[in-house]
Amino acid sequence: MWHSKHQAVLYQIRYISSYNMILSTVLFIAAAVIIYFKFFKKSPEDYELIAPYYKDRCWTINDEVVDTQIYPFKVDIKDSQLEDLKTRIQLTRHSMPSLKDSKFHYGVNSKFMTDLLDYWKESFDWKKQEKVLNKFPQFKTKIEGLDIHFVHLKPSAPTSSNQPKPLMLVHGWPGSFFEFYKIIPMLTDPTSFGGNETDLFEIVVPSIPGYGFSQAAEVQGFSSPHCARIFHKLMTRLGHKNYYVQGGDWGAYITTHMAMLYPTAIKGLHLNMNLFNESPNHYAKLFFGSVAPSLFFDELDVKSLFPVRDMMLNLLLETGYMHLQATKPDTIGHALADSPAGLAAYISEKFSTWTHGNGRNSEDGDILKHWTYDELLTNIMIYWWNGNIASSMRFYKENVKDARATMNVKIQVPVGFACFPHDLFTSPKSCVEHKYPRLYSYTRMGNGGHFAAFEVPQLLVQDIRNFVRICGRENLKNLRNQE
Repeated sequence: MWHSKHQAVLYQIRYISSYNMILSTVLFIAAAVIIYFKFFKKSPEDYELIAPYYKDRCWTINDEVVDTQIYPFKVDIKDSQLEDLKTRIQLTRHSMPSLKDSKFHYGVNSKFMTDLLDYWKESFDWKKQEKVLNKFPQFKTKIEGLDIHFVHLKPSAPTSSNQPKPLMLVHGWPGSFFEFYKIIPMLTDPTSFGGNETDLFEIVVPSIPGYGFSQAAEVQGFSSPHCARIFHKLMTRLGHKNYYVQGGDWGAYITTHMAMLYPTAIKGLHLNMNLFNESPNHYAKLFFGSVAPSLFFDELDVKSLFPVRDMMLNLLLETGYMHLQATKPDTIGHALADSPAGLAAYISEKFSTWTHGNGRNSEDGDILKHWTYDELLTNIMIYWWNGNIASSMRFYKENVKDARATMNVKIQVPVGFACFPHDLFTSPKSCVEHKYPRLYSYTRMGNGGHFAAFEVPQLLVQDIRNFVRICGRENLKNLRNQE
């Protein structure tokens, strides 16, 4: 008996030691390779890397129809579509019951799905949510062959001495323009939640092509830099030569490319996610920090990054979807486009664990701690009505192809970064500074996860306002210095 226990302990020690040795070796090799390419291998000039993305393209199969008009748009789903959806929900063939005490560790729990589908079928009022979506002015305009959908709201009472600052907000996956409906009124009302009269914004919220009510590309190659070009064209069409941008998830990636391609147009870039984590310093610090974390990172960074093994295991748990969507998005797209229950399960799981990792330990994924059924289902149904879950996932595949092209280009515009503690991953300040050397503000938030604008809108609004104020002060200093 003693011998068996002794052998088991020895086996565990050897396993852990082997795992740590492998992990350290991988980190060391990664750091060495990145340092080589960064410091020793000659790279093309930044302009050479981004030059292909200035070129206009037509993203439809037929020739582009030149039409620069902006047309009003309202969400208006037909009764026949509502009846079809209700029938599909009623005919749902449920999955097998979840394993005993499995909670959300195997994915969405069957009990939660049964409750969600019952609510969807019996209580959810789409027409009521349609009115919610239509409370802000929406429009469509054709750019590079695609109908681009966007929300555009101007403040009701600007003054000659206090003109609103144009601000574009860009969503990610599996979100939509609806994510920003809580912060739009805050940003257009400068006195809300501790703001002042200078905190006045004109808001533009586009749907990424292939998401929401924006038309999907019909040809291959539509990646983030191309989306950045289209969104810049949208802002110039609205009369804005200079403006601010904000985003998380794909929104952070797209707005970063906007700042990369059009630095003279972007007055400031505010992010709540960093998708450019290839700093050689960061990997070197992770490697050496595995031995002595406190020598390289502050206390809060240490909690989120170490032990590195736990951080990497968490990423492995939460990023399987990424490999699927970056390789064969259409396969899963066929299944999700045909099944409202499947679509709801796929998206709901992300709204659980990306809001807080503890959701895995709950029977309902802690979803109802953060979201109402109406909020969750409204976002899901935006995907359902437009049948664009496959096109939204294709964006992963297209961006993987282009990822290396602009990875090492530095962003030269002012940047603000809001670090939310329960996001899919967090970025230390030193890592953010590597890509964004003009980092004007870096804020560690006390709460909030991946869908910050939707979950903790007041915190995000306060940080955006603070960042824009800093930009204003810095611009004033520069003007005085030039005099």
